[in-house]
Amino acid sequence: MFRTALRNVLAHKARLLMTVLAVMLGVAFVAGTLVFTDTLGNAFKNQSAKGYDKIAVVVESRDEAGLPAGTLKKIQGLGEVDEATGRVDGFAGVADQDGKLIGNGWANAGGNFAPGKDGKDADYDFTQGNGPAKADEIALDKETAKKGEYEVGDTVRVATNGPVKEYALAGVFTTENGAVNAGGSLVLFDTAVAQELYLKPGHYDTIKVTAKKGTADSAVLAGVQPLLPKDTDAKTGTKLADEEADLIKREMSNMSTMLLSFAGIALFVGIFLIANTFTMLVAQRTRELALMRAVGASRRQVKRSVILEALLVGVIASAIGFVLGLGLAVGLRSLVGSFGAKIPNGPLVISPNAILAALAVGVVVTVLAAWLPARRAAKIPPVAAMSSVHSVASAKSLLVRNVIGALLTAGGAGLIATGAGASDGTTGRYMIASGAFLALIGVIVLIPQLSRPLIALVRPLLHGVFGVAGKLAGQNAVRNPRRTGATASALAIGLTLVTGLTVIGVTVGQAIDKSTTDNIRADYLVTMADSGRSLDPSAVTALAKAKGVEAISPRQNASFDIKDSYKSVSGVDPKGVEGVFHLKTVSGSLGTLADGQLAIAEKTAEKNGWKPGDQVPVTFHRDDVKTDKTLTVGAVFEDNDMVAPYLLDTKVIAPFEEKPSIPEVWVKMAGGETEANEQALVEALGDNPAMSIMDKQDIRNLFGGMINTMLNIMYGLLAMALIIAVLGVVNTLAMSVFERQQEIGMLRAIGLDRRRVKRMIRLEAVVISLFGAVIGIALGAFLGWAIGETFRESLPGYALVIPWGRIGVFLLLAGVVGVLAAMWPARSAARLNMLTAIKTE
Repeated sequence: MFRTALRNVLAHKARLLMTVLAVMLGVAFVAGTLVFTDTLGNAFKNQSAKGYDKIAVVVESRDEAGLPAGTLKKIQGLGEVDEATGRVDGFAGVADQDGKLIGNGWANAGGNFAPGKDGKDADYDFTQGNGPAKADEIALDKETAKKGEYEVGDTVRVATNGPVKEYALAGVFTTENGAVNAGGSLVLFDTAVAQELYLKPGHYDTIKVTAKKGTADSAVLAGVQPLLPKDTDAKTGTKLADEEADLIKREMSNMSTMLLSFAGIALFVGIFLIANTFTMLVAQRTRELALMRAVGASRRQVKRSVILEALLVGVIASAIGFVLGLGLAVGLRSLVGSFGAKIPNGPLVISPNAILAALAVGVVVTVLAAWLPARRAAKIPPVAAMSSVHSVASAKSLLVRNVIGALLTAGGAGLIATGAGASDGTTGRYMIASGAFLALIGVIVLIPQLSRPLIALVRPLLHGVFGVAGKLAGQNAVRNPRRTGATASALAIGLTLVTGLTVIGVTVGQAIDKSTTDNIRADYLVTMADSGRSLDPSAVTALAKAKGVEAISPRQNASFDIKDSYKSVSGVDPKGVEGVFHLKTVSGSLGTLADGQLAIAEKTAEKNGWKPGDQVPVTFHRDDVKTDKTLTVGAVFEDNDMVAPYLLDTKVIAPFEEKPSIPEVWVKMAGGETEANEQALVEALGDNPAMSIMDKQDIRNLFGGMINTMLNIMYGLLAMALIIAVLGVVNTLAMSVFERQQEIGMLRAIGLDRRRVKRMIRLEAVVISLFGAVIGIALGAFLGWAIGETFRESLPGYALVIPWGRIGVFLLLAGVVGVLAAMWPARSAARLNMLTAIKTE
């Protein structure tokens, strides 16, 4: 039977090609993902270990004020310590020759040059010049200097969170710093300058300690700990390296899980293609298999021969797919590097687990998909050898299939609907996910039954527009419902996911956009290029002086406690806040903010029973000092997503904040958004490359852009599943043409020319593709609605949006898929020799 299986595989190479391609693509994705994440994880782990290789202990402060210089001196005086270096870090943006920011913004860092006993800083290797020794000198990492076209001695414009300053470039260095590896930049200042910029004179963020030769890290740690002030952590370099390695492992695991889930979707789609292929092969070999039964082969042997064929196909496809996966891993590594991230050097890691997992997935999926066709093959009676009629499904088997499909679909739909109405969004989403799986399986089981009535709706149109070719295409599409269903299922799965994601993305995006539009009056938003950083108060002062400013207000982050419960507060400018935000007053007046009174969001006020004139006792914190204060409620306003539930004048907050946290400044300009107004703001900030000025469209993109980015990533990952679905359509049509050679020959003989034969095959492909697309879009829209309902309470302004335009594009693409998939089969059908085809059995 093994020889028989091998002969059949070799005899049907062309017909098995699409199956090989489907398995190969799925395995390539699995292998590429595993090798890529293993390689990346190993490279970063080695880099982490290298970074802490000579470090015995790292001391970090949890206090914003940092570690005092006295602590550093005490540590340096320990007998176990070779050197102790104080480090300061923060944000620093470097302008290129055109004044534009070099790097990613969030990955642009600043630090201090801290020479040791030998005059060198162990963390940096200088390739040109030396470290900064004066207040007006800096050093740049090699990549940043190259991008900015800077040489030692050049003047470089650098911005932190305040005004831009000019420095002389003293040196260029190489480093394994994470900011540089992430595609950002690193600026080294003299220590005193860095302390002035990021902390306060004589203080450090961290202290790195190296041990004397022969001294254990644990001994250094034991000596350091008694010298440390409170709110300080000290860990050995080995422990920090292990923690970083574990963090990297978790991050790689999350990435791997996401990518493997899409590989799983692709392989799930591939199952239908594989099962369809073997079903058609079994049907075409009915007489051959019956003859085998007639000459003594048992049912078990026939079944085993088909499964052996699948096993051989799976092994071949998996082996090729694994090799392609290695290429994919290299490509992914290059792709990440093209986004500006610097991946540490390291070998391609090909673990035994990756090899076994990839090969096992491909082989198991292929064999499982071929099991049902193999079972059907075993049931072919020997008497079928005397007839060319293919075995057909019994009425009983179709009835059982339809009942099972209906029950699964109804159960899944019920779970989805229940999840959509659940009070807990997380629980609801789990229910929807379970229901979606059941419903999808149910619809796939029912698809053959659904094909007849749905395709019947378009058959008159096909006949009326395309004549005989259209009529024949409609009839052929429903001739074998199982085959049509299996082919359409692959497209339905892909478009269910794509449509569901699109409905959710567009709905959430529109809700966010509506929220942004309804809540903001400002024309511009000013932030740091690294949006997580705070603006310096001087930036607010500078912007207020810009020409054409009508209203301006920072949105300063602050907090206080009410009855020992933390409350978030937005510090605003009473004169400008109503000019930059749509704040609707429910009671009282927002003008009372200028009198030091408190404005409270409506829902918060209702929950606590507050109204204008009430006294609210609060507690402010500054360092370890608590200050009790009683605030008067001056206004109640409608809830607004742009501000916290509590509003106060920044002047009221100022005494309780050592360093104000100002992530945003909102500006309303006379004349709205114009180039002149934007330029006025740029000039007011001193043409600062580290500060970002966003107009209304940029603001919309800021809040809703992530949704579109995620959608595009999902579309890209799901594209492979759709490619496999296309292969399924090609395979179905190609094998259908092979089965119908005699019929096509007869059609040619009675006058159907080559052009109309091609049109018939193309229309058949389009009908099957659109049938699968309609099923997928309908199910996807239902899932999108259900998942969206779980976000309704947490997303103000939520309203379901059906993106008809995109759905139209999906249907159009499905039609195009059908036309492209039919090109080769249609060409093969049109080129058949009619006399030879008529003689074919």
